[in-house]
Amino acid sequence: MTSPKKKLSSARLTQPTNAFVEEFTASVQFDQRMYQQDIEGSIAHATMLSHVGVLTEDELEKIVAGLEAIRSEIDKGEFEWSIAQEDVHMNIEARLITLIGEVGKKLHTGRSRNDQVATDVRLYLRDMIEPIRSELNRLQDALLDVAEREADTILPGFTHLQVAQPITFGHHMMAWFEMLVRDAERLDDCEKRVNSSPLGSAALAGTTFPIDRELTAKLLGFERICLNSLDAVSDRDFAIEFTSFASILMMHLSRFSEELIIWSSAQFNFVDLGDSFCTGSSIMPQKKNPDVPELIRGKTSRVYGNMFNLFTLMKNQPLAYNKDNQEDKEPLFDTIDTLLGSLRVYADMMAAITVKPENMRNAALSGYATATDLADYLVRKGVAFRDAHEVVGLSVAYGIKHNKDLSEMSLQELQVFSDQVGEDVFDVLTLEGSVAARDHLGGTAPNQVRKAIAFARSQQK
Repeated sequence: MTSPKKKLSSARLTQPTNAFVEEFTASVQFDQRMYQQDIEGSIAHATMLSHVGVLTEDELEKIVAGLEAIRSEIDKGEFEWSIAQEDVHMNIEARLITLIGEVGKKLHTGRSRNDQVATDVRLYLRDMIEPIRSELNRLQDALLDVAEREADTILPGFTHLQVAQPITFGHHMMAWFEMLVRDAERLDDCEKRVNSSPLGSAALAGTTFPIDRELTAKLLGFERICLNSLDAVSDRDFAIEFTSFASILMMHLSRFSEELIIWSSAQFNFVDLGDSFCTGSSIMPQKKNPDVPELIRGKTSRVYGNMFNLFTLMKNQPLAYNKDNQEDKEPLFDTIDTLLGSLRVYADMMAAITVKPENMRNAALSGYATATDLADYLVRKGVAFRDAHEVVGLSVAYGIKHNKDLSEMSLQELQVFSDQVGEDVFDVLTLEGSVAARDHLGGTAPNQVRKAIAFARSQQK
């Protein structure tokens, strides 16, 4: 069989590539992970060439058999990757020529590496979206389970990290769930733009061969075709959009991580993270460090960096393809890997979390969390809101001075600040009364939390 003696793309050059330059410009070290997509794209391209009469049926059979043999070699770890062939695409084509001879040289008819790599990247990202979606759904399910279990558990809600109003822990978990719902919608929307076929655009202007782009798009499962050949080979905004989606999702996980770090501290002691998701200290034997949420908080900056990397990579490129775009893959691959790992460990961690209701309840009792309920009570009695606000402020100041929560004051003490206060005031000053009173769509009442959970489960894919 014929074996390529030098780079398949080097005929124009009169001198061999400098050894360091060869290694410096190669991408096979990292783009070989796209071998499945490259082989699928080549099979679709060859099938189309046979369909339009550029290849014979016999030539197609040999090419497909050769590509399947290469796939098997790579799957088994028997394939020898060569930096001399630069990338995954040329490595596979060179091996094909070695296996089936001259026929292998016909595979690249009507195709350029420019549209080939653009196709492979889109196929790879599309293939990775499904496991990302699956892990995202798994995390959502874990949050729903915690929310359902803790629908009645009361904790203080915070603004400015100061006690604001009592809420239920189930309601708090559903807030994070809703953020993930929007993240899932962004992923679905991003997938629409990923799922477009650039194959057939060739180097930048299309090809003189009678290709059928609709056929290759159909064979590869693309929903649509990139309509301009210049744009098709040089576009990477679909990758930027994916890293943007990933950055927003990681931002949500980072914010959630910050809460878990605070809540699991001795000062709050609201939750206990499973030992499997924490580490000890090399010097302090009592420590249980929340390493997983801390690391995810840190990895968020990594994903942000990847997004800005791609923005910067593309910002000054003239049309069409430029070698700069070789640098698009590592930030994209790293974002995929980081996101998948973060979602997986987060779903496992939330499934193992232990909630401490008594500590949460005590914290809610210590910050005058029902002050707003007292103000609302007075308004319903006919007091203007601003006057009610002042009355409650004076009541809280009295409570601070005498170390009493509003619910611990006597009726006589409360009536000092307003004669509109009656015996029924204590119905709204309890934590349970406060959360139960917010029984409307989107409210924190346990009844509403359970309704929200039921609706969410009905909408889950």
